[in-house]
Amino acid sequence: MSGDPSTFVSFLSDYGTRDEFVGVCKAIMFEIAPQVRVVDITHDVDPFDVRGGALTLVRSIQYLPSGIVLAIVDPGVGTDRRCIAVEVENGVLVGPDNGLLAPSVAMLGGALRVFALTNQEYQLPAPSGTFAGRDVMAPAAGHLAAGVAIEELGDEIDVNSLVPGLLPLPNEGDDGRIDGEVLWVDRFGNAQLNIDPDMLTARQVGLGDAVEVHVGNELRRARWVATYADARPSELVIVTDSYGLLSLALDRRSAAAHLAAAPGTKVAVIPPTTPGAMTPTEIPIDLGRRT
Repeated sequence: MSGDPSTFVSFLSDYGTRDEFVGVCKAIMFEIAPQVRVVDITHDVDPFDVRGGALTLVRSIQYLPSGIVLAIVDPGVGTDRRCIAVEVENGVLVGPDNGLLAPSVAMLGGALRVFALTNQEYQLPAPSGTFAGRDVMAPAAGHLAAGVAIEELGDEIDVNSLVPGLLPLPNEGDDGRIDGEVLWVDRFGNAQLNIDPDMLTARQVGLGDAVEVHVGNELRRARWVATYADARPSELVIVTDSYGLLSLALDRRSAAAHLAAAPGTKVAVIPPTTPGAMTPTEIPIDLGRRT
């Protein structure tokens, strides 16, 4: 995060753009802080998908301007879950305390102070408790952008009481097998895994080498390549994506659709050095279109 902390609000939500929710939240911030500039990270997080929102935010956070982050994926709206403002070194993250903010807070070096948004002076009168994004969190972001001190927004709470973000880690077997899962599928159908390239190099797998890949109940061969264009027609490949993780891909086709893979789908990567692994020539290659 870099920039003028008084003028930027980076906004992520699962509100979509069909309804008025995003526009209303932005209007509230502009009304409170006319000078504010809003960066729309995305509003197409799947509804209620806290983990997906947390992953989207943590992928983005290092590229956002310093200032305020407003992140709203809030399936617990109206319950006793807290709305919070988390102070970090170069700004403040505002959102529900449901794990959505936690990975990004950790990425930014940890929380300095945390405040529950309890001061109604900095909220809108609410006809119900079902739109805290409009009534509580967007006003808090606007007031912070207008120069209100974070401690004015409510009661300070213990940073250790925050709900953690639960992001899956791969399991590395003693035999060389790596059990992971799909973290994210982008709009091109590339399936990002929670597996680091170093895990392959540690198993003497390099660019151009093929591994055995189990996606759900499917068995495939996947060659590790440098770019999508290095894939042969209909060849499943592994690439190191722009966030430094391994992704399953097809050149100009959706690997996720071909493999029926979605976030959370289990994926096992088995290098040739793993006892019992098939050799690259034994692994079946499906060149047809999946139905």
